[in-house]
Amino acid sequence: MEFRMIVGVMRIDLIKYQALGNDYLVLDLPGPVDELVPLLPTLCDRHRGLGSDGLLAFDPAAMTVRVFNPDGSEAQKSGNGLRITAAHAVLEHGAGDAFELHTVGRANPVRVLDRDGVEVTTELDIGRASFRAADLPARFDGEPDRVHLDTPAGRVEAMLVSVGNPHCVVFGEPATHARCLELGPLLENHAAFPERTNVQLFEVIDRGRVRIEIWERGAGYTLASGTSASAVAAACMRAGLVDEHVSIQMPGGDLQVRKEKSGNLVQSGPARRVYRASIDLADFR
Repeated sequence: MEFRMIVGVMRIDLIKYQALGNDYLVLDLPGPVDELVPLLPTLCDRHRGLGSDGLLAFDPAAMTVRVFNPDGSEAQKSGNGLRITAAHAVLEHGAGDAFELHTVGRANPVRVLDRDGVEVTTELDIGRASFRAADLPARFDGEPDRVHLDTPAGRVEAMLVSVGNPHCVVFGEPATHARCLELGPLLENHAAFPERTNVQLFEVIDRGRVRIEIWERGAGYTLASGTSASAVAAACMRAGLVDEHVSIQMPGGDLQVRKEKSGNLVQSGPARRVYRASIDLADFR
């Protein structure tokens, strides 16, 4: 992919991928990230733009990736975003069967399980979950097992989980689309979370399966989220509700999450290339 100036027009090549319905536009670096990010609210809009859950800025030389939400904010991590980047590295840059993708402060090991011309299934090590409030951050002390949060839609009980980004895993609520839309924005912007948070509602089906609904920080209601799946798996494991290998069922599809002896969480699932786009930035100003 490239960007080029043609008689004063800045044209950028992007590729769109989806992982269980969670979709991202990928920009190869060097590229005009600073010019592109302010346009993301329009570019990511599903009616007025290309439509996506964000932008991945990938440097194939350094194997680093930056993740941007549709509102232009930068995310610390995205599990599906990393697996999409891994698929892009394989399909477009010839990456092998094992490599690392670098995010802020961490190398994320990737192992390719399967590949074809448009889809790549990978296993991603996203590290160990933390239940320390300071790691989200959240305005609580130490490592609380559960917290209670008052909202205009009622008081909820939640577990705080960080897997490199913040998650509020809600207990005792119906895992429905309607309740997620109601509670999601209230908890994302709750005063307890000075940097906002991702929100999940869940239903345990059995010790090997959990169904979840997701509200993503900076993106809103989302069909799938790799870090959300891992956060819910970690919370349910800590609460003794599931075994250490669990299938997380999301509206966009299922993601497998297991806990290693080291305590690290490993997720596996597919990512698929959807289309290529060549855009003029002026069209989205």
